[in-house]
Amino acid sequence: MSTWLVVGLGNPGPQYAGNRHNVGAMVVDELAARDASGVAGGRASFKTHRARARVAEIRLGTRPGGAPGPRTVLAVPGTYMNESGGPVAGLLKYYDVPLERLVVVHDELDIDAGAIRLKRGGGEGGHNGLRSITKSVGSKDYLRVRVGIGRPPGRQDPADFVLKDFAKVERDGLPFLLDDAADAVEALLEVGLEPAQQRFHAPR
Repeated sequence: MSTWLVVGLGNPGPQYAGNRHNVGAMVVDELAARDASGVAGGRASFKTHRARARVAEIRLGTRPGGAPGPRTVLAVPGTYMNESGGPVAGLLKYYDVPLERLVVVHDELDIDAGAIRLKRGGGEGGHNGLRSITKSVGSKDYLRVRVGIGRPPGRQDPADFVLKDFAKVERDGLPFLLDDAADAVEALLEVGLEPAQQRFHAPR
């Protein structure tokens, strides 16, 4: 069975770690904690890859009967957001992953905070990470898990908003948001796009 590549977008370095723009990378870290391959402690460890990314190879989720789910490469590019495409293209080639098994997890301004939406293809909505990936892989036809962060209040510049840490009230709910987004990635791999959309797009 072919491998999946799940990429969480963000900017490198501790100064960006808590930013709204890094929620994709946070979701991938949550997925690493769900490794079903039997790693001691249950959490996969990331290693630096020559494609300029941190990667962890895991078995994500479980199959009927309790068997571990599909082989999955979790990745967080080591570049800044607007250069995410190079690492993603390099990892697709290295692991021989077809484009239809690429899942990109990212923050989304145009979705209410706390909501999760899934789709394949479409525009980038001004997201520099998606724009870079589309350019590097030569197609928009990859899966996206869009993690809603909402619009900035008042007249705040969206670019400033995404590069700020989650506010305290948001941080209180962040573990639940990351858990939901990680569940959405697992559902996408286990049951496919449309059934996963029906589950996560329904009023909750």
